[in-house]
Amino acid sequence: MGETFTAQMAAYGPGSGAWRLYVVRFGESDWPEHNWARTTPVPTPVERAEALADLGYEVAGAEWEWLEYSTVPDDPASPVRLLAAVSVRATTGGGVT
Repeated sequence: MGETFTAQMAAYGPGSGAWRLYVVRFGESDWPEHNWARTTPVPTPVERAEALADLGYEVAGAEWEWLEYSTVPDDPASPVRLLAAVSVRATTGGGVT
């Protein structure tokens, strides 16, 4: 089994209306990413797997984990953002941008 990385997905930018999936590659200036031009519905696991495959990655046997956080720390009335993460590995010949 090869090296694993973390893929994350979040709706980004206030009012942007988009989901962004990216693979965290520390030490690199550009991380592989895929964007969906919508906020609803949330990209399905199949759509996420297809996007990862297009980027040269696959889920490394784990399920997506979701985290919610406030846009203004320590303010429970501020809007909530969602962030999903999963372990991934490069597929043969992929994962290099």
